[in-house]
Amino acid sequence: MKILVLEDDKLFNDTLEDFLEEEGFEVRCVLDPYSALDKTYEEKFDLYLFDVNLPYESGFELLKQLRDAGDTTPTIFLTSRNDKISLTQGFDVGADDYMKKPIDLDELLLRINALLRRQTRVETTIIGDYELNMRSKELRLNGNPIKLGAKSMALLLLLVERKNELVSFQEIEKHLWHTNEEASAGAVRVYVTTLKKYFPNIENIRGVGYRFKI
Repeated sequence: MKILVLEDDKLFNDTLEDFLEEEGFEVRCVLDPYSALDKTYEEKFDLYLFDVNLPYESGFELLKQLRDAGDTTPTIFLTSRNDKISLTQGFDVGADDYMKKPIDLDELLLRINALLRRQTRVETTIIGDYELNMRSKELRLNGNPIKLGAKSMALLLLLVERKNELVSFQEIEKHLWHTNEEASAGAVRVYVTTLKKYFPNIENIRGVGYRFKI
């Protein structure tokens, strides 16, 4: 099982990494949400452990972005917040569990194992002859993998998640680029052209956005 840890406290980050690796997990650790987002494009994870108070944007905002893109990876928030409003917000954006700091590592392990055991989310979407695993971000045709770039895959996941709905250019650019990156309408057209090789039913709504008719 592979876990992505997002925690900006370097000492606690290292502690989590050492503990989880000793328990047999494969662990990737990052210190900020942008690095975490990049990791989710690059690799498949079985679980996310996210801090809430982070530089640039909160763990809540990051998870909402991932959930809006169709990422259903189980997620546990680790936070020093103890108010009910924060607790409610965490679950509203798609968290599966919530632990308050200071974290008891033995309890964390119990919660991780329990969550992984009861994980029953539907991961695979069938689109014609294609099979799209929303969690591992893998596209296959007759069992054979089709390689897409990270942003092309992110766009595909967004369009499938919002199937038969209009997705505006603004939504796509916000989804594909970090707030400190410059979005590119030309790049979006390239990604759509790539996807249309496999899914010609992606419609261009001129001047507005795209729609994936399924």
